[in-house]
Amino acid sequence: MLITIIGRGHSGTRSISHTLSASGVFMGEPLNGSGDLLPPEKMYEACRVFAKYVTYEGNNRWDFTKVNTCEIPGEFKTLIEEYLHSVLSSDAVNKGWKIPETTLVYPWIARMFPDIKYIFWVRDPRDCILGSHLTDDLGDFGVPYDKTGDVRHDRAVSWLYQREIVRSVPEPKNALYVRFEDMVFDQDNTIRRISDYLGIPIAKIEMRPDSVGRYKTDSGVHMFDFFESDMKDLGYELE
Repeated sequence: MLITIIGRGHSGTRSISHTLSASGVFMGEPLNGSGDLLPPEKMYEACRVFAKYVTYEGNNRWDFTKVNTCEIPGEFKTLIEEYLHSVLSSDAVNKGWKIPETTLVYPWIARMFPDIKYIFWVRDPRDCILGSHLTDDLGDFGVPYDKTGDVRHDRAVSWLYQREIVRSVPEPKNALYVRFEDMVFDQDNTIRRISDYLGIPIAKIEMRPDSVGRYKTDSGVHMFDFFESDMKDLGYELE
């Protein structure tokens, strides 16, 4: 069984990577403290290859028609296969990988690996954009957008873009959607869902309740109008 995590940086994906590792799933090697497969440079370059096929329409709208109709470039496939070498070459029965930048190339990952187990991981965007992440500036990965110079706004656009990119393709054959907050406050039931989905026992790890709702004590801007629709869909309460 092959597994991957689709989720933006700072969405709590380290918790599911550590959970899978504790459950005997080989997550590649080496890993950093966040459970990301290293070295990441091949994945980063694959993101830049992918971005060339994305058309920006303005006003935080992107057209993924080229992405979803073109033949996947051989260069992209090679980069992904080289990045995933330790995983794909492993004889482990259950294996997978996690790195947030996988989300930036998700449509082509879904086409290259249509039969694997996808875990879609989300977090309240108001918490997700409080800390810095490498994907805060989409332009670093070649993605066109209206950069504002406002760090929080650019992070928010990055969150939105990664929601849009997942929506741009049909749901894969195997898909499980998990909210980080449910892993924190309803871990037993969440682990049961993951175990049923993967068909293997899932271990519990320590989760920190104070990682939820941090935006409530934040003095900066953490809410943007374009969050509202997704927040309602994901079950987050609007204040």
